[in-house]
Amino acid sequence: MFASTQEHAWQLFDRNEAMVGVEGRSIVLSHGERRPNAAVLLHGMTASPKQFIEVARSLHELGYNVLVPRLPRHGHHDRLTDVLVGLAPEELKTAARDAVEFARGFGDRITVVGFSVGGLLAAWIAQHIAVDRVVCISPFLGVAWLPSAFSDQLARLALWLPNQFHWWDPIRRERQMPAHGYPRYSTHAVARVQRFASELMVEASRRPPRATSIALITNAREMTVSNAQVRKLGRFWRRRDASVEMFEFSDLPWSHDIIEPLRHPDITARVYPKLLELIEQ
Repeated sequence: MFASTQEHAWQLFDRNEAMVGVEGRSIVLSHGERRPNAAVLLHGMTASPKQFIEVARSLHELGYNVLVPRLPRHGHHDRLTDVLVGLAPEELKTAARDAVEFARGFGDRITVVGFSVGGLLAAWIAQHIAVDRVVCISPFLGVAWLPSAFSDQLARLALWLPNQFHWWDPIRRERQMPAHGYPRYSTHAVARVQRFASELMVEASRRPPRATSIALITNAREMTVSNAQVRKLGRFWRRRDASVEMFEFSDLPWSHDIIEPLRHPDITARVYPKLLELIEQ
């Protein structure tokens, strides 16, 4: 029974495998049997499951069965693909929901961890799906340098204009990203994700989350996403008597990506011990 569940999970996570690179595939680390704990790890936009490989291995060593699904339109062998232009919130939600449902076959207690856009998805799961623990790392709920009042307006403008692809690093271009990630992002994809984030904030202001416990993690020197919006989300949930822990790393350098070992091993060496502690709670 467990073997068939595991095989089914692989079939689900690795759809369109012909387009997926070796470095971009979904990851399943199991003990060959159902365990007390199962974890779902959700990577960020333009990254791939390998972004979470070290965290996945650490959790597996702690006894977890671990699923790291490749999010839709990610992980393709062509790192300059334009497929992200069509990325839509509904397909992200479907992938996240499917991952949680398959995780129920791998463990009794379900923990969901997400980073950036994966953190937004984890927050959406916390709001809508009954799971035991959710940990959101630097979730994308808005842009750091943009007042929240203008976020939706800018998203509408971006979707009205033709899509553009921008380099994360215009100088180093594809050389600055690990081989499993895309070096460019789509303005239309980011705009749709911003709308998704705004919708989640409204939902959180009106209803309590369904997750049993939640942790929101930020970097005090965040460069990309809005820490203010993360704190606001935490306040919304706490007003509904939800169990929400908010933790901020105060001594990290300026950076958004605090979990990618291939980009910032010096940062992840400082982040991982606390992250694992928060996941285990």
